[in-house]
Amino acid sequence: MKANIACLTLSNCYFSEMFFRFRISSFNNYSWVLLALFMMSCNSLWKDNSGEKPIARVGESYLFKEDFEPFLTQGMNKEDSTAFVTDFINNWASKQLLLSKAKINLSEDKLTEFDALVNTYRTDLYTRAYKEALVQQGSDSVVSQSQMESFYDKEKENFKLKEKIISLRFIELPLQFLNKETVISKLKSFDDEDVRYLDSIGVQFKKLHFNDSIWVSASRIREEIPPLTLKNQDRYLKKSQFFELQDSLGVYLAKITGVHKINDIAPLSYIEPSIKQVLLNRRKLDYIRKLETEIIDEAIKEKEFEVYVQDK
Repeated sequence: MKANIACLTLSNCYFSEMFFRFRISSFNNYSWVLLALFMMSCNSLWKDNSGEKPIARVGESYLFKEDFEPFLTQGMNKEDSTAFVTDFINNWASKQLLLSKAKINLSEDKLTEFDALVNTYRTDLYTRAYKEALVQQGSDSVVSQSQMESFYDKEKENFKLKEKIISLRFIELPLQFLNKETVISKLKSFDDEDVRYLDSIGVQFKKLHFNDSIWVSASRIREEIPPLTLKNQDRYLKKSQFFELQDSLGVYLAKITGVHKINDIAPLSYIEPSIKQVLLNRRKLDYIRKLETEIIDEAIKEKEFEVYVQDK
């Protein structure tokens, strides 16, 4: 293990030195942020475990067994755990070496900038997690049908379709199915007796969809019926249309019960999940704003938060 680590350490030293020698000038803003987060991740392993024997050292940084122990799973055999530990140590060493080179090669201004980014990221991470926990505890997650209908009525013009949607009944039969004509007749009329009959022989179908109250996008229907294409779909996907198509895989029977075209207002049932998510997100934002206001008011009341008047 020591030989492998030493070898990788030398190669990382060379790599990191060449990297900072030739690439610093070409970093963009995104690269600087990534490097800052990278430095923060390395920093998570800098600690003084007094009394515990370290596993590895790079400069003044030490790696201890407790740093990688949580990642070892019970199902690992000895060979796998040894390989994992070796990789973990090598990766840790690589990060430490790159970090030390970064501190040497980057300007003080850049290091200060990165420290500020890391602190901001840490603060955002903690506060976001805390707010999410509070929202889950205190925010109502139930959206009533009347709330969705009210929102839909007010915002209808924002719900124009970008793709044709269809309601239909659909069956895919095997190529050699014997009672195709009976099935076609039942699928067209579709009264209670027809539904019971089709349900009773449904195991013989390759696919079926009887719930014609559900709206389905034309692209999804084309996926289920390969002979139906973007070029020919307008010929078949028309209201009250029945069609039969066939290819080498099966026979496709469909009865179209409803159609909404591009730029039509989407029916409520089709966009209910989206409306529900919008309402929940709005409720969540309102709750967070209220929470932030209450926190500040409470801090002012308890004299934990003060804003000092600045001299002009």
